[in-house]
Amino acid sequence: MKKPAMPKVALPALDFKRLAEDFRTLDPQDPGLWPLLPRIIILLTLFFVILGAAGWFGWKAQWDELEKKRKDETSLRDKWLEKKRRAINLEEYRRQLAEIDRSFGALLKQLPNKSEMEALLIDINQAGLGRGLQFELFKPGSEAMKDFYAELPITIKITGSYHDLGAFAGDVAKMPRIVTLNDIDVSLGKDNVLSLSTNAKTFRYLDDEEISRLKAAQKVKPGGAKK
Repeated sequence: MKKPAMPKVALPALDFKRLAEDFRTLDPQDPGLWPLLPRIIILLTLFFVILGAAGWFGWKAQWDELEKKRKDETSLRDKWLEKKRRAINLEEYRRQLAEIDRSFGALLKQLPNKSEMEALLIDINQAGLGRGLQFELFKPGSEAMKDFYAELPITIKITGSYHDLGAFAGDVAKMPRIVTLNDIDVSLGKDNVLSLSTNAKTFRYLDDEEISRLKAAQKVKPGGAKK
C-alpha cells in the first residue's frame, strides 16, 4: 500500500518592489505595525551590527592578547628546545671547554711575564751571536697593550752568510717563547756578505694589575669622559 504523497508547499516569491514599498512606509513611531519581513531584516541587521561592534570594541583586545600569547608560546618553546639541546650536549661542551682551557694554558706558558722579557731579548741576541752573525741594530720598540698580553716589536739588522742567517731564523722559531720575524729583507752588502733586516715581535702576558689598569683606561673615552 503506497503512502500518500506529501503536498508540495510553494514558497511565496520575494517581491522586491513590495519590500521596498514596505520600507518606505514604515512608521518609526509604531514598530509594532511594521510588516513581518522588514521587521525581520531590520532585526537581523541590528543583530549583526551589534555583533560586529562587540567584536571590534570588546573582543579585538582579547584576540590581540591571544595572538601575543601564541607568539610567546612559540618563542618559549624554541628557547626550551635550545636549552634542552644544550643540556643534552652539556658533557660535550664541558669536554671542549676543558680542551680549550688546556690549549690556552699551553699557549700562555709560551708568553713570558714582565720580569722574563729581558732574558728573552738576551736569548734572541745570543741566537744570532751563536751563529757568528754581526748585529748592526737590535732595538726593542714600545709595547702595544692588548686584552691580556703585550706585543713588543724589535728592529733587527744583522749580517752574515746565507747559511748562518737561515740557521738563526730556525733557532728563533724553535725558542720556547713566541717570537716572530716579520717584513724580512735580505740584501747583498760589501764583500758579498748578506744583510738581513727584520721586524721581530715577541709577546708577554699582562699581570693582574696591568689588566686592571688597561680595563680602566678602556672605560674612559678619548675626551676624558667615562662611558
